[in-house]
Amino acid sequence: MSEITDPLQQRGAVQPRRVADSQSEMTELVLPNDTNTLGNLLGGRLMHFIDLVGAMAAYRHSRAHVVTASMEHIDFIAPVHVGDLVILKASVNRAFRTSMEIGVKAWVENAMAGTRRHVSSAYLTFVAVDGNGRRLPVPALLTDTADEQRRYEDAGRRREQRDHERERKRQRQATREAQTTTTA
Repeated sequence: MSEITDPLQQRGAVQPRRVADSQSEMTELVLPNDTNTLGNLLGGRLMHFIDLVGAMAAYRHSRAHVVTASMEHIDFIAPVHVGDLVILKASVNRAFRTSMEIGVKAWVENAMAGTRRHVSSAYLTFVAVDGNGRRLPVPALLTDTADEQRRYEDAGRRREQRDHERERKRQRQATREAQTTTTA
């Protein structure tokens, strides 16, 4: 039997992974320290929870260190109060070359009333990196259900939109620089 010398193969990163293999969930109890003067969970604190559970899913998928590249979209749908339980679930929507889009949903559970409601959703991009911060390839993503396939395709469309917007900004900046050069 030959020894595997490629470090990516050694850590198993070349094998595609299923969505279910990296799904992550966490629950947080909202305490007074997490809230504003109205007793509602601070938006930044919820964003922190979202970032953590998203990073867990990205870490599980890539089996590498991950860094947050962006939190592209977040909706705050309803307030979360002191004493509520926040339940967060994250899944890899799509894996690209070195990055992954992670979808996160948050629900609040009022344990006393026994009710649960959706309070937030977000899309984040994480990049896999080595110990020196250099990008690493990530495994392809295998989808098993129609919902996973839809999220996979939607993530591709969101990436195309980000790429178009980045190019539009680059062109606008180049035009401004050219105008500044000609007027100076």
